[in-house]
Amino acid sequence: MPTKMPTNSDVVVFRINKHGDVIALFPNITEGIGLCLSYMHIGQHSAASYGLILQETRLATEEEYAPLQKELEAIGYNLKIQRRRSA
Repeated sequence: MPTKMPTNSDVVVFRINKHGDVIALFPNITEGIGLCLSYMHIGQHSAASYGLILQETRLATEEEYAPLQKELEAIGYNLKIQRRRSA
């Protein structure tokens, strides 16, 4: 996938699963009905169910998501980190 074009800010919620994999969810970027854009080190960009990911993961700490944050910023994201999606 090509490098993403930066925007003013990309709202992101970092979650971590039971295996220690961090996933970045972009709840304001729709990828279909009930889906949003997501990003992981392995697999990179994909569509994800925001609600399902919340059920199967926990909020990642700054230490846990720092490497993924660095990777996203390197490809052009201007991240606005949040604990959950805005209403």
